[in-house]
Amino acid sequence: MLDALSFEFMQNALLAGLLASVACGVIGALVVVNRLVFLAGGVAHAAYGGVGLAFFLGLPVLPMTFGFTVVSALAMGTVTLRRAERADTMVGVMWAAGMALGIILIDLTPGYNTDLMSFLFGSILTVPGADIWRMAVMDVVILGLTLLYYKELAAMSFDREFSEVRGAPVVFLHYLLLAMTAVSVVMLIRVVGLILVMALLTIPPYLAERRASSLLGMMGLSALCSIIFCAAGLLVAYRFDLTSGASIIAVAVAAFFAVGLFDALRARLSGRAGRGGRDGARENGGGA
Repeated sequence: MLDALSFEFMQNALLAGLLASVACGVIGALVVVNRLVFLAGGVAHAAYGGVGLAFFLGLPVLPMTFGFTVVSALAMGTVTLRRAERADTMVGVMWAAGMALGIILIDLTPGYNTDLMSFLFGSILTVPGADIWRMAVMDVVILGLTLLYYKELAAMSFDREFSEVRGAPVVFLHYLLLAMTAVSVVMLIRVVGLILVMALLTIPPYLAERRASSLLGMMGLSALCSIIFCAAGLLVAYRFDLTSGASIIAVAVAAFFAVGLFDALRARLSGRAGRGGRDGARENGGGA
């Protein structure tokens, strides 16, 4: 890893992974707890429309994708609030529309033949220094808003109806969470791409939820898991000359199954120990 870090592109990649992991840990925890995974997936794939629009208009990819994704997220949020019974259908339609729009606009871009794979599966090794600074600003905004509204977000996450009765601005928080999710998605596009973004947005929070005792602890542990996955995935990609985004997700998936297997074995052993203790107690009781 030290040899790899001697290259500037690896330093930028590690910084991008670190910054994306912070946002991923904080927002991913809120997405999982609020059961907004499908909605976040719709936001992630609709973001491809912003990528296509940026290339078609000749504008910087990250700012244009950021704006387009936030607007798409807010539109999906409106649909889920007003027509909750049809929310999954409408999100699915907007999901597909964003992807189709992005592909068509890239096809129509004159004289440009972009590599779709870099956006679908990540291009963390080509992140420029300017994007690193933009990602850092986005992190500051996400952390600041989360700390400012932490109590309200925590209350809404665990009991939305009760929070609304108590006068909490649930509708505003709903839109705020979706907007921050859009920002996180745009950051993760650089790391693992649009196709794999949901894995990094859900696996670390899921693992953290099983160990954390509070929402804040879940956010911190989720961010730590994401950092580990990004660093390990980059090392694997560098060592074996693999696609970086896919390598990061492969490490995350391997950790997911390893933790699940460990928990299952521990539960089984604990069950056996408990049964053994009860059997011994019955035998002693019978002997007495």
